[in-house]
Amino acid sequence: MNEYEAAELLGHCAAFDNRKPSIAARTAWAAALHDVPLDADTKAAVAAYYTIPPKDPDTRLWILPHHVRTLRTKIRSARLVNFQYEPVGDETTGEYLVRYRGQVQAIASGRIPPPVGRLALDGGPPKAFMDELTARGWEGNRTVPDSDEQALADTVRRAGPLGVICPACNAPIGRPCHAPGATTKQPLGKARSKPHSARIRTARGQPDLTPQQRAAAEQCIRDASARHLAEQETAQ
Repeated sequence: MNEYEAAELLGHCAAFDNRKPSIAARTAWAAALHDVPLDADTKAAVAAYYTIPPKDPDTRLWILPHHVRTLRTKIRSARLVNFQYEPVGDETTGEYLVRYRGQVQAIASGRIPPPVGRLALDGGPPKAFMDELTARGWEGNRTVPDSDEQALADTVRRAGPLGVICPACNAPIGRPCHAPGATTKQPLGKARSKPHSARIRTARGQPDLTPQQRAAAEQCIRDASARHLAEQETAQ
């Protein structure tokens, strides 16, 4: 854009904001928009700027060169939303670049109407293939769970003890076991490095311990602690 074209653009802006174009203004605008041509998209960018009301109704709109540049780019980019390159056979890299840039420029400038939509894939799998899937027990697409609980279980279920709710501390699926007295919202201390034994048994499908078995297991732990303490005292 030269100074004379900038003066014409400023005159177009004056129709919206009643500015007073000057020689200094046209020189400045020509320098700021030296690589932007004066075309229909440039004038459309001015109109687009004054189409959007300001956040503050009392604020006076006043377009600047960077507004013109940004809005003109958006106008041209909107025409390329559904653009797909149309190649030719056996083209070299140089030929591809020339053709690609030419197609982009032609559509962005509006010389060629932009594509209105993308081509949809048609067809489907062969009937013999679908019959084979049905024979193997395929029942169509995945069914929608009847409840949110089922849908959540499908997304967070995992292998191992963390795949079940801990019966000892009620830690939810996917969360580590925690110390006694902790809750999901208010965890106390650090999470346990190993899951509770009851959670491991539940994940393996083993039955829970009876009160007598649980008492015997706790007594074994106490006995082992007592032996360890006695060994420490003897070593001292």
